[in-house]
Amino acid sequence: MEYQARYITEDIKLSSYEDQFFKSDIMFDQHMLVWFLSGETKIVQADATCLFGKGDIFLIPRNQLATIINYPKDGEPHKTVVMHLSLETLKNFYADKTIDPQPQNSPKIFCFNNHPLLESCLASLIPYFDMKDIPEDIAAIKITEAISILRTLDKRIDQLLANFEEPGKINLVDYMEKNFMFNLPLEKFGYLTGRSLTTFKRDFKKAFTMTPQRWLTYKRLELAYYQLTEKKKKPLEVCYEVGFENLSHFSFAFKKQFGFAPSLLKSNS
Repeated sequence: MEYQARYITEDIKLSSYEDQFFKSDIMFDQHMLVWFLSGETKIVQADATCLFGKGDIFLIPRNQLATIINYPKDGEPHKTVVMHLSLETLKNFYADKTIDPQPQNSPKIFCFNNHPLLESCLASLIPYFDMKDIPEDIAAIKITEAISILRTLDKRIDQLLANFEEPGKINLVDYMEKNFMFNLPLEKFGYLTGRSLTTFKRDFKKAFTMTPQRWLTYKRLELAYYQLTEKKKKPLEVCYEVGFENLSHFSFAFKKQFGFAPSLLKSNS
């Protein structure tokens, strides 16, 4: 994979993947505003799958789990402009505003496709990626402009962006049953459920009577079997969507659990 990134600051970048495919399981620790220049991305979350392509603009809320699968398309690389809306930036923006944000359960991705104001704001960043000496305040001005436009386009944005709380302790069983397909370190699962790693492992063993690693593998393979037999998906597609990093590991684990390789299922012949 050939990856290239150019930065205005650490919060604004032009990202490009030239290869055929790139997959990652991610926890977004900052809100991200993304504008697609070319290529295609599939974002798989616990309760929804979104497909984005050239011209699309969307906002991904922080502390969300997702599997990101990037592809080139129509002979063009996967290329995006990405703007991170950090907590520090947002706290400064909302410091003089009266907002009473309400906690949101699993906030969704906000889509702003083909909106001229937001597209103009993001398009105006392109020339800066080729400059060596960038005015120090240009990034802050552009981010403030983007936030102001977002607030105008969707009144719910304030409830999201002005909420600075960290994850509190939540029901471990409910959360893991919903998010087991994301291949993240156990520390991240602990953080998102309001626990230290030690407490997470202890509570997990008490709730599921097995280790996290064993349970996660079992659940991912059960989901894979369902996707292959009921949804008629191909092994390669299923492999990445249920939390495995490569097809060979997935095939080995699947055969160990079910006694045959996923490619032998009649639904995929």
